[in-house]
Amino acid sequence: MSVNLSVFDAFHPINGLKMGYSNAGIKQTERPDVVVFELAQGATSAGVFTQNAFCAAPVQICKAHLQQASTQYLLINTGNANAGTGEPGYADAMAICQALADAKGVDVRSVLPFSTGVIGERLPLAKITSALPSALNTMDAGNWFAASRGIMTTDTLSKGTSCQFEYQGTTFSISGISKGAGMIKPNMATMLGFIATDAKVSKEILQAICHELAEKSFNRITIDGDTSTNDSCILMATGASGGAELTDKNDAFYGVLKAQLEKVFICLAQAIVRDGEGASKFVSINVSGCNNNAEALEIAYTVAHSPLVKTALFASDANWGRILAAVGRSHVKDIRVEDIQIHLDEVCIVNDGARAEDYTEEAGSAVMAQDELSINISMGRGTASETVWTTDLSHDYVSINADYRS
Repeated sequence: MSVNLSVFDAFHPINGLKMGYSNAGIKQTERPDVVVFELAQGATSAGVFTQNAFCAAPVQICKAHLQQASTQYLLINTGNANAGTGEPGYADAMAICQALADAKGVDVRSVLPFSTGVIGERLPLAKITSALPSALNTMDAGNWFAASRGIMTTDTLSKGTSCQFEYQGTTFSISGISKGAGMIKPNMATMLGFIATDAKVSKEILQAICHELAEKSFNRITIDGDTSTNDSCILMATGASGGAELTDKNDAFYGVLKAQLEKVFICLAQAIVRDGEGASKFVSINVSGCNNNAEALEIAYTVAHSPLVKTALFASDANWGRILAAVGRSHVKDIRVEDIQIHLDEVCIVNDGARAEDYTEEAGSAVMAQDELSINISMGRGTASETVWTTDLSHDYVSINADYRS
C-alpha cells in the first residue's frame, strides 16, 4: 500500500558515477540486496547520520572514513542492519569494506559501508563477499533503478527522482534514491538516501548543503516516531560536468544548485512517507504563529505522533478534539488556547480555541476521507512556522511489524 507514489525509472546518469548490484540471499532472493557505488577520482562526498546512541557499526565507520580519505566506493546491503552487534559487528563491517577494497585495489578508508534490516544479528559475511564479484561485473552509470530496488526492505515500491538544469550554458544532472517505510523519525536524514550531482563542489560546501537540506526534508518526516540506528544520507558531487569548483556560499551558483538539490531531497523524503508501512493517508502538518521553529516542530511532531490522531486519520474520523488535545499536551510553555486556530485543509474546525461556529461534521469528514490532506495549526504567538509530513496508523502497520522477523 502506498499513497500516490509511482515507481520512477527515468534517471539521468551522473557522469563519474557507476552502480553495480547483485543478490546475496541475505533475506530474500527476488531482487538485489547488495549495491555498490563507484565514484571517479576527484569526486567529493558528504554525509549526515543517525544520532541514535546505538548507531550501527557501518554508521560509525562511514563517519570515520569520510574524515580520513576521499570516498571511492559505497557498499550497501539490505536484510541485516549490523546494529547492536558490538565489536564483532564493527569487525564484520570492516571486513566487507576490506573485501571490496582488495577487489579494486584501493585504500579501505575510501569505502563507505551501509546496512539496513534486522537489528541485533551479525552480517552474513560469506554471502556478501561472494556477491561482490557479480555486483562489480554489472557496474554502469545507468543502474539507478536497479540500485533503488536493491536498497529496499519493507518498502513496497522503490523511491527515486532525477532532474537536469542549466546554468551559464552548462547542463547539470542530479539523481537520487532513498529507502524507508518504518522506523522513521529521522534525527538527521532517513533510513538510507543517496543523492549525486555532476557539479564540482568542495567537500566543505557539499557538507554544508547536505546538512541543511537534510534538515529541511528528511528531518521533517515521521511515520512512527522511531529513529533508526542506521539512518544515513550521502550527497556526492563528481565534478564531471566541467566548470569551476564551487567553494564559496557567496557564489551565485551556490543558491542555484542548492535550490535544485532541495527539490530532490524533499521528493525523496516525501516518498518515504507516501510508502509508510500500512499508510493510507499522506498528511502535511503545518504549524504557524510560533515564537520560534523549535516550538513549531514540537507541536507538529506531538500531533504527528499521537496514536489517537493517527487512528482517527485512518478511520477518516473528524475527531478534531484529538488534535486539540495533542497541541495542548505539547511541551510548549504558556500556550494561550484562545489564540489557536485549526483547519483541516480550508475547513476551520477550531477558532479562538473552541469549535468554529460554522464548522460541520460533514465538512470535516469530507477532508478526512481524502488520501492527502493538511492539518493547519495557527498558534497566534509569533511568526515562526514549520511543516512535518506523516501518515495515518493502520491495521497493516501493526501486522507488518508484528511479522517483520518471521
